[in-house]
Amino acid sequence: MKRKCIEVRWHGRGGQGAVTAASILAEAAYYEGYKGVTSAPFFGAERRGAPIIAATRFGWEPIRTFSLVEEPDVVVVLDETLLKVVDVTSGMRPDGLVLVNTNRTPESIRLNKAVNVGTTHATEWAREAGLLVSGAILFNTTILGGFSKATGLISFESIEKALRNHFKGDAGERNVRGARLAYEGTAALWECTLACA
Repeated sequence: MKRKCIEVRWHGRGGQGAVTAASILAEAAYYEGYKGVTSAPFFGAERRGAPIIAATRFGWEPIRTFSLVEEPDVVVVLDETLLKVVDVTSGMRPDGLVLVNTNRTPESIRLNKAVNVGTTHATEWAREAGLLVSGAILFNTTILGGFSKATGLISFESIEKALRNHFKGDAGERNVRGARLAYEGTAALWECTLACA
């Protein structure tokens, strides 16, 4: 279904990079040709591991809204454990998509609403791509490849361009490789029908 703009809500935990991923997705949307792009974080308890929310919006026309996304078209869940403590489908429309970082299949994910579900094991793809710093796996950028594949709203080429703009040299190569692995390893219940008017 066509929307004036696509609204994306990110659910993660402090330190997982949801805010950075939301910002890079906005940049990729701009490279894709969307004229209106915004990205904003929303913090509650500001501590590592606490649930956090970020937002990305993009559309063909300028966007003047910077508030929290309350009726998301797409929800990205960086930490599967949040499914037990947060209603990630809150406010979602029936044709919305929830993309979860997990090794499970879309069919095995149970949510509060009957929406499209996509899964990609971003953590594993990041590990395989060598995205580790001090023993921590950096999977926030990897899931962007899954977003591209599950939604079809932003091409992988635009994701790659945004990643290469943020990460130079070997770091850029590893981030692009992780995102490509996630793109190739993403599955969804059905084809996403979301589009911008």
